[in-house]
Amino acid sequence: MTATLNLTVNGEPRRAEAGSIADLVRSLDLDPAKVAVECNGAIVPRSTLADVALGDGDVLEIVHFVGGGDHQDDTWTVAGRTFRSRLIVGTGKYKDFAQNAAAVEASGAEIVTVAVRRVNISDRGAPMLTDFIDPKKITYLPNTAGCFTAEDAIRTLRLAREAGGWDLVKLEVLGEARTLYPDMRETLKACEVLAGEGFLPMVYCVDDPIAAKQLESAGAVAVMPLGAPIGSGLGIQNRVTIRLIVEGASVPVLVDAGVGTASDAAVAMELGCDGVLMNTAIAEAKDPIRMARAMRLAVEGGREAYLAGRMATRKYADPSSPLAGLI
Repeated sequence: MTATLNLTVNGEPRRAEAGSIADLVRSLDLDPAKVAVECNGAIVPRSTLADVALGDGDVLEIVHFVGGGDHQDDTWTVAGRTFRSRLIVGTGKYKDFAQNAAAVEASGAEIVTVAVRRVNISDRGAPMLTDFIDPKKITYLPNTAGCFTAEDAIRTLRLAREAGGWDLVKLEVLGEARTLYPDMRETLKACEVLAGEGFLPMVYCVDDPIAAKQLESAGAVAVMPLGAPIGSGLGIQNRVTIRLIVEGASVPVLVDAGVGTASDAAVAMELGCDGVLMNTAIAEAKDPIRMARAMRLAVEGGREAYLAGRMATRKYADPSSPLAGLI
């Protein structure tokens, strides 16, 4: 039988199973590589967190870096990885890699989606995305754009893992080329296989709360319902179902596809989504860099509005100034 220890963690009493400090850190959904730990007044070197056993009555302080000033530490976590930016951007349709890199910087995004394509062996000196967007600084999210069967999607991501060691991936399996709507039967099949092979799939799906829960059961680490067809710029067409997905999910929910302008991104965040993924809305703007900044601000503003809690809607007017005492 596993012993239960009484600890004090960051000033609060906590019970935890016996194990290492690294085990405790992971049980708090934190990455041991991104925190510093003090145990009973002594700093524990990060390289030894897995070797130091917890003892009953230990007092621990766990800290990490946050922005200065009064900025709120409002992060989100997917598959144990924590990010500050809730905006994910794509890497297609830009004029060139330099413009793409400038847009990523302006957006503040920490994750970019990348397609897996054949190397141009006839021009091995051609520039590559990694020359402009450093995968050591920005998380690459390999995707299966253009795949129409589970088999093709699985094969693509196996190659992506071999190429870059990535296990956090974006899965999409399309039904047909005109609408680019997801084929949910093939998507579920691919999700189950990939999760079984140790992948961490973030999955593009229809805006259906039942399908979203099925993906969770199949191993999805995040569900990504479309707001409207890919590249359409129509904005979120069904706020009700997006909100139902958010309310029922136990994994992050990100709107993926259909965003056209900043107000669309704000709406997604006001519905309680954990983030928004977009490509065309920035890449095809007349000024992509300026639009990237606008999207960053919209995501931040929508998130603040969601956390603030909007006013109730009313059927009739309600004056903001009192009517008593009128002249």
